[in-house]
Amino acid sequence: MDRGDFLVSLTAGGLAGVCVDLILFPLDTVKTRLQSPQGFKKAGGFRGIYAGVPSTAVGSFPNAAAFFATYEFTKATLRKDASPYLSPLTHMLAASLGEVVACLIRVPSEVVKQRAQVSPSSSTLRILTNTVCEEGILGLYRGYKSTVLREDLWSWKQGHVVDSWQSAVCGAFAGGFAAAVTTPLDVAKTRIMLAKTGSRTASGNVLSALHQVWRTQGISGLFAGGVPRISAISLGGFIFLGMYDKIRRLLL
Repeated sequence: MDRGDFLVSLTAGGLAGVCVDLILFPLDTVKTRLQSPQGFKKAGGFRGIYAGVPSTAVGSFPNAAAFFATYEFTKATLRKDASPYLSPLTHMLAASLGEVVACLIRVPSEVVKQRAQVSPSSSTLRILTNTVCEEGILGLYRGYKSTVLREDLWSWKQGHVVDSWQSAVCGAFAGGFAAAVTTPLDVAKTRIMLAKTGSRTASGNVLSALHQVWRTQGISGLFAGGVPRISAISLGGFIFLGMYDKIRRLLL
């Protein structure tokens, strides 16, 4: 990948990511509050639906740009001597590596955002400061493993050139299906990020978090927030992939 392609991927991915995250933020807030241990109403209900949006606004562009830049670079590197039959595997590996890198930016932003969403009376800056003071920098990476696992399970992208509307439609269907399947992992991630410091859940063990939810709330707890999550990711897939493809074509 030459320098021009790298910068194009960076810009297109970043701009598309910012638009999606800000437009669909209310759905994300509802999802987080439905998944929180204290329940939807105590977590804020429909009040302060944009609580935590500064964290998303700051982290969205670098997060999306990091994913697509890593994805495009890895794909170009693996494609040099690869057989055409290995193209699907190349895309999967590139997307997985892209998520690992992007989560280095996404997770701290997500931790602060989700804590702000269930505490609408506290400012984003105050939550960030409290997290760093009480848990250190590592506190901002609580839930990193569960986030990477969740994202890697449904990372994908087309392996051939298509029109932007095709990318958008495929992104919506694939995103919605993946959102439904990975909702339990998203619940575990939310519980880990919101858990009190020193608690068993705060240790970051995904299976332990899932077991705790299953034991106290059953199957409904494992799929809490599923409807807003599926809606947000389906719409997000439509907007993100369509915009990314269109912006990239325009810039090239």
